[in-house]
Amino acid sequence: MAIFAANFKCNLTRAQTKTYLAELDAYLGYLEQDSNKHQDSHKHTEVFVFPNQAALLENTYKFVRVGAQNAHCVENGGFTGEIGAEQLREFGIDSILIGHSERRTIFGESQDYIAQKFAYFAKAGFRIIYCIGEDLSVRQSGDVEAFLRAEFEGISRDYKNLIVAYEPIWAIGTGVSANVEDIERTHAFLRSFLNVPLLYGGSVNETNAQEIVRVANVDGVLVGSASLDCARFCKIIESRC
Repeated sequence: MAIFAANFKCNLTRAQTKTYLAELDAYLGYLEQDSNKHQDSHKHTEVFVFPNQAALLENTYKFVRVGAQNAHCVENGGFTGEIGAEQLREFGIDSILIGHSERRTIFGESQDYIAQKFAYFAKAGFRIIYCIGEDLSVRQSGDVEAFLRAEFEGISRDYKNLIVAYEPIWAIGTGVSANVEDIERTHAFLRSFLNVPLLYGGSVNETNAQEIVRVANVDGVLVGSASLDCARFCKIIESRC
């Protein structure tokens, strides 16, 4: 099984997202037919797309799973600017990103709050892609493992619908991915205490994806800017071949 997830962040309109998802679903349908003929790895591929809140669409595609980038840990209520579980259910959405570095750093989400969100959506049975990753100062200090362990405080590591995405902050949106040796070392460390799918994220693109998905203990990728163009994201998915 390989997992490919696209995080659109604050990009693409609802109309653009609708066109994108239709194209991607059709492409994945073609791959499914091709894999049935040749019994190759495509049929073991799972694909997520996380649009922005204004572009959420019903999670009714055949081969693509539409998820939420963020939500507050409530059913509904007086939380201006947020969406809750009630709104997500209207779209049939049952997967969510939690702990992304931009939520932690830009919007000030603490580990305690992130753990609350995790517990709430785990209780609701959501597929959770839980994001972790260090900044450059932590990487240079050599305390990466302690830092990453701390990001699991309050997080149920044996939750059955958990996927973990390792995204070094210094590699997100910079065009500079971690090198293969760093990815392999960090994912081996994560595998030592996690028995869940492990994704890598951080400037993944159609050029480096094939090398990354072949690294030991890498079960897929979480893609940001390179996923905004459907053709580029399709090439990334092809890296599984």
